[in-house]
Amino acid sequence: MEAMNRDMAAQPMTGNADHDFASMMARHHQAAIDMARVEVEHGRDPEMKRKAQEMIQKQQQDIAELRTWMSRHPAR
Repeated sequence: MEAMNRDMAAQPMTGNADHDFASMMARHHQAAIDMARVEVEHGRDPEMKRKAQEMIQKQQQDIAELRTWMSRHPAR
């Protein structure tokens, strides 16, 4: 969480609400992936490990969609 907050604070806002939203959400989703990977690696409960793996896949898909959108809509 601390790494996500540092990363998000270090990213300057462009003033384009759509682009800033996509950029910040991509970082937010990456933090969720990082947390889920800890669960997959160190968790003990099979249900939680499965949920974490599902979250990794979903968050990766969301990041890809956000990055695709950003590549088609550069910040101005």
